[in-house]
Amino acid sequence: MAVDVISLGCRLNLSESEELRALLAGEDALVVVNSCAVTAEAVRQTRQAIRRARRDRPDARLLVTGCAAEVERMALAAMPEVDGFIANAVKLDPRAWNVATARTPGTATHTRAFAAVQNGCDHACTFCVIPQGRGPSRSLAVPAVLREVERHLAAGAGEVVLTGVDLTSWGHGLPGEPRLGALVEAILNAFPALGRLRLSSLDGIEIDPLLLDLLASEPRVMPHIHLSLQHGDDLILKRMKRRHSRAQAAALVETLRRRRPEIAFGADLIAGFPTEDEAAHLANLSLIAELGLVHLHVFPYSARSKTPAARMPQLPHATIRKRAAELRQAAATERARWLSSQLGHSHRVLAERDGTGHAENFARVRLAPGIAAGTIVTVIPTRVEQGLLA
Repeated sequence: MAVDVISLGCRLNLSESEELRALLAGEDALVVVNSCAVTAEAVRQTRQAIRRARRDRPDARLLVTGCAAEVERMALAAMPEVDGFIANAVKLDPRAWNVATARTPGTATHTRAFAAVQNGCDHACTFCVIPQGRGPSRSLAVPAVLREVERHLAAGAGEVVLTGVDLTSWGHGLPGEPRLGALVEAILNAFPALGRLRLSSLDGIEIDPLLLDLLASEPRVMPHIHLSLQHGDDLILKRMKRRHSRAQAAALVETLRRRRPEIAFGADLIAGFPTEDEAAHLANLSLIAELGLVHLHVFPYSARSKTPAARMPQLPHATIRKRAAELRQAAATERARWLSSQLGHSHRVLAERDGTGHAENFARVRLAPGIAAGTIVTVIPTRVEQGLLA
């Protein structure tokens, strides 16, 4: 059998897994687990994926890469299912896999293509192990990004998504220290036929003026922003070593929503961070409705080794689970309200292969049968079915 690449975690991992499939095409009896270590649950899922892969392909060579391969190396090395590791920093280097020459890079296999333009992180959030797994921030230069986007468009991608570990730090270390807005503008200028450009998670405090203008006014930049907020209480944000306040996050959302009313916001929020009291939890909870967060990722806090937060006073697991559930319920309520508000309005939807598609604001839409994947259709939904517009 050919190579099997199993991807866990973030959009950047998904993008890299596509590259690995192309790089290793033709390799026999090989399984690669591209792992995640952002939370203890992500590590548990990585271990589960390794065991499942070994059961499914007992005779294959099983190699692990990704963040857990760095952060949890000793624990994963003790698993009898694992044959070896590929360092996260070199996993896209043909030499790391004993591939004689670089093969043709992967092309889009989905209607939405992920372009990894940045990797690593220079920040020191007290809860995060990603710098341990990914290393310092590195940026792909503009010509390389343009080649990547061109490749995806040539393969038929209807939408390109820019991804990175800390996407808004793109440009650090490049000549002239350009900002992300300059990259987005360069992509739009180079590819007039690119109809949909979407950005993955952004750190709001790093959004530069040009990027803000493009997010607010450029129709080809999708009206959907996922913010790396993490919490709604200022003291907890300081203990996390985040660089924004609640008021700054609210001001950013208000500015963008005033200039582009159709914009939809998502965010990452952590439940049960060490020292989080009930008042801080309520501040976190109230952020969802105040900012109108409709695409929410809730992470129950889990202590990660060698992080400052792991040395802070920890909350009981039951409290963390309860608060995470309350955040998710508040998010479901806000999302249901928002989906209802989309009924009767016209949406341009990029069709996927499973009979659904994403509107420009990232609402998922159930489509009529027979619409070819990659087609953009106009839909006026009349109902909400199982969390989808229809």
